[in-house]
Amino acid sequence: MTASRTPVDVAVGILVRPDGRLLLGSRPAGKPYAGYWEFPGGKLEPGESVEHALRRELHEELGVDIGPVCPWLVRVFDYPHALVRLHFCRVFEWTGEPHAREQQSFGFFPLDGLPAPLLPATIPVLRGLELPSILAISAAHRLGPQVFLGRLEAALAHGLRLVQLREPELPDEQVARLLAELRAMTRNAGARLLVNSRHPRALWDRADGVHLTSRALLEAVDRPALPWVGASVHDADELARAGALALDYAVLGPVQSTPTHPGQTPLGWSRFERLARQTAVPLFAIGGLDFAALARARAVGAHGVALLSAAWQPDQCFDGVVSVEGDSSASAAGSAGTT
Repeated sequence: MTASRTPVDVAVGILVRPDGRLLLGSRPAGKPYAGYWEFPGGKLEPGESVEHALRRELHEELGVDIGPVCPWLVRVFDYPHALVRLHFCRVFEWTGEPHAREQQSFGFFPLDGLPAPLLPATIPVLRGLELPSILAISAAHRLGPQVFLGRLEAALAHGLRLVQLREPELPDEQVARLLAELRAMTRNAGARLLVNSRHPRALWDRADGVHLTSRALLEAVDRPALPWVGASVHDADELARAGALALDYAVLGPVQSTPTHPGQTPLGWSRFERLARQTAVPLFAIGGLDFAALARARAVGAHGVALLSAAWQPDQCFDGVVSVEGDSSASAAGSAGTT
């Protein structure tokens, strides 16, 4: 019988350059998995916070001083030599030119061109890094189909890359026609389109995946066999269910009061943070938010924000929103590295 092991807590930093490239380093000789590539970081010392450990490790390993630390995911991984609890954090700002203080190799790499071999615990989180920072929810019924399609065209031209088709007020036939138009527009722009599970099952396969309602999430026995699957969640149990089904993301809220859910008590940022701090699933915050809420959402553990009304304002620009896919606005003084 194998004795149970206590997880070792490890802070892991995902440094993201303005061009979307990620910093990875190779493990030095003498350590388990020597030569494998990983995101930098290290073990927490007794009584040390994740943020403090990450700042200390990155300064010691690479000589950089990081700016705001954005909690992202917590994953437990069972290696033969150790059981580790990995606290993945994203960092978009730092000072100093990274340089190898432990004789390791390092570099900034695009997500579709990462070095090999990768440390096994690194691989499961890469899919979450493909998600952009903004999830836009359709508003054809609210704005009128033609106005909405015009706003969508402009948003896609300005960097929108993730759209959910959710139109419960429209008849199925109109939703099907709308889906065909959205599919053509998003595919042409290189964006992903998901269909809300309120709509007929036959429509899910015509998109890139499905977004499950919280009820559909709890009723699901297995993850739908689609490329991308997300879900709406409102509490710890639903968030745990999203993790158990290995969903690609969850949308948690409402964070603030919203006209679309007038009778629902908002979570508030403090409760959102408590739920987000231990999530294994990338989270989008939703409810009464706009683009200006992105920084705060990231600070409390969100991957990004899901927007309805705010996404479709005239002349809205998505280009300045940072994501690993290569958006254009993170400031990082230390952006050089060997590739």
